[in-house]
Amino acid sequence: MFCTLGEIVGSPASRLEKPLGGIPGKNCGTIILSAEELGNCRDSATMQFCANKLDKKDFFGKSDPFMVFYRSNEDGTFTICHKTEVVKNTLNPVWQPFTIPVRALCNGDYDRTIKVEVYDWDRDGSHDFIGEFTTSYRELARGQSQFNVYEVRCRPHRIYSGYGKYSDPLKFFTLCYIVTLLSFSVESESTFLDYIKGGNFWFAVQFSGNPSQSTSLHYMNPYQMNAYALALKAVGEIIQDYDSDKMFPALGFGAKLPPDGRVSHEFPLNGNIENPYCNGIEGILEAYHQSLKTVQLYGPTNFAPVVNHVARYAAAVQDGSQYFVLLIITDGVISDMSQTKEAIVNAAKLPMSIIIVGVGQAEFDAMVELDGDDIRISSRGKLAERDIVQFVPFRDYMDRTGNHVLSMARLAKDVLAEIPDQFISYMKSRGIKPNPAPPPYTPPGHTHHTQI
Repeated sequence: MFCTLGEIVGSPASRLEKPLGGIPGKNCGTIILSAEELGNCRDSATMQFCANKLDKKDFFGKSDPFMVFYRSNEDGTFTICHKTEVVKNTLNPVWQPFTIPVRALCNGDYDRTIKVEVYDWDRDGSHDFIGEFTTSYRELARGQSQFNVYEVRCRPHRIYSGYGKYSDPLKFFTLCYIVTLLSFSVESESTFLDYIKGGNFWFAVQFSGNPSQSTSLHYMNPYQMNAYALALKAVGEIIQDYDSDKMFPALGFGAKLPPDGRVSHEFPLNGNIENPYCNGIEGILEAYHQSLKTVQLYGPTNFAPVVNHVARYAAAVQDGSQYFVLLIITDGVISDMSQTKEAIVNAAKLPMSIIIVGVGQAEFDAMVELDGDDIRISSRGKLAERDIVQFVPFRDYMDRTGNHVLSMARLAKDVLAEIPDQFISYMKSRGIKPNPAPPPYTPPGHTHHTQI
């Protein structure tokens, strides 16, 4: 049976019934598919139940009870959302705690009916119905209390009254079976956005080539942005929405600095060693353009210093209060490949990810290798604990003139493609919960030093 989501959603009441096939000449039955928009609820509920004095269904023993939970749908039907394990040979079962997304249980509607059926398990699959009860998420959330002790009721059925006549079906009749909620707790599922609001983005720009020459990717054209500025602006505008205070430390590497002409691979773009923070992407662009006027673009092109620079800060805060994302803008030329690999392998143990954006028309083979999607990066025989590098060739998103981004949405998707999983995998592996967004930015004064 094949169908599309559009077929299901477009069916009356978003409910599609189709015949099953696959076995020639045999009726395989039908399948009913329903679609419902999920509520914006990321909580998961953990609960545990027990029962007392259930009905004895087995001739040579007691019962093997289990419970089936049903979520009510908008059209009044019910859908199975959970089954407990079977507890063998007992009339007083205690089921194991289980966790279920609140969306699956009630789609975020706390007053929606939840139906629970109790069965006696049979090996042949013809499980014996013991009874049922109804509740709601709001009731369950009260936890262990008098409100969460449920009388199990039998389904309506007709009773034979003799002379070939049956009585009218009873609505329900209540037996002495009791199901009790033993515990209930709720935990909110953490997402990338929850974590990243306490994050810390760093920018690093490679300085190579003479900005006064029109062939340079740093060429300062008075009428249009150069390749580096375009990449900084386009990618930076994507990144800045995930940082609460919009203050970004920005570094340059591969240039001679005034006044003595020392080559540096980790200098602050704004020239302020004590406070390398720039106010938003416009602040970074302003600092970048100012640097082009004051430093001499030189070389070699070493990545390891800026990776290690950010890694030092990441190593100092591994409690989940910050996660570091280093964005490197480069033309793809690299002079310290082995040292950079070692730096990345070491950084993979830290709360840190690296986005490399390649500008220009180079082949970027070295950047693809650092990305490590096909082969996990290693150094001195040691594999990186996790993949922390995402490489994006900026030219793939430009028009033919190289002046305009064709699709910001596609660029945003590809820039952030791997970061959320990298981010959450680190946090979850360390058992770290998200922190609230930090308070508004306060200049660090002399407490934050950028090494040169």
